[in-house]
Amino acid sequence: MNILIYGIGGVGGYFGGKLTKTKNHVTFIARGKHLEAIQKNGLEVTSYKGDFVAEPDLATDDLNEIPTPDLVILGVKSWQVPETIEALKPYVKAETLFLPLQNGASNAEKILEVLPDAQVLGGLCRIVAFKDGPGKIKHPTFEPSITFGELDGSLSERAKELQALFEEAGFTAHLVEDIQVEIWKKFLFICTISGIGGLTRVPMGKIRSSAYLFKMMQDTAKEIFNVAKAKGIALTEKHMEAVFEAIQNQGAEVTASTQRDIMEGKPSELNNFNGYIVREGKRLGVSVPVNEMIFECLLPMEKEARS
Repeated sequence: MNILIYGIGGVGGYFGGKLTKTKNHVTFIARGKHLEAIQKNGLEVTSYKGDFVAEPDLATDDLNEIPTPDLVILGVKSWQVPETIEALKPYVKAETLFLPLQNGASNAEKILEVLPDAQVLGGLCRIVAFKDGPGKIKHPTFEPSITFGELDGSLSERAKELQALFEEAGFTAHLVEDIQVEIWKKFLFICTISGIGGLTRVPMGKIRSSAYLFKMMQDTAKEIFNVAKAKGIALTEKHMEAVFEAIQNQGAEVTASTQRDIMEGKPSELNNFNGYIVREGKRLGVSVPVNEMIFECLLPMEKEARS
């Protein structure tokens, strides 16, 4: 199988790196000094589960060089998905499968605007990993896993083959029937904490300790939950309870990656998180005033970061 890993940050670097240990042909798409280091020394992954060096069959920034992929794993940010799919479209075949692993609830939707349903899986990952310099990925904690499934809910043979491939690579892979529920469970958590974190610029412990801010998190989550239900996603009150149990269990100094991007003046996933809820709320007639307030307050900074 020809596997293309597009984006070699923490997600693409770790999971793509593990896939180089299988017998498949693996290509990395990377840029700049990161690419140069990978081409020279391989991708050095420092992991609490064991360090390793990943040596892809090809590392490049030129799509003209890649073999036609059977599987594309997207390791870019959610806001980069549309441009990535447009760039890849001339280089894939009708059987090429796309698996997005970004945070956010609309990644598969974005791909489906360009490619047929049959080429798209739903997916997400759970990992704490990041680029730690050119050609280096650090994975300091958290058991890595990929959760994925067919958008129609079937347990297809191709999905079972992917599960076997991922397990061969040495990480946990959950093949599920209702991938949308799994995506929205994670989105409910990450969107709830990210915007408020970006707005307040303080870590989780300080947000939790403020009755006002904690109530704002609860209101944010309820709006996201209501949008999900309006879209036909089978979230339950137990899922909401699990999100706030996870929030309570976060370390006091924890910050979300989107929050850190906002604080550092970088382009963030604001439009794909709170912005997505605002747009879907308006489309579906669901009131989302807290998400809209967070989005509009952060939007000027987001525009400046992208200018």
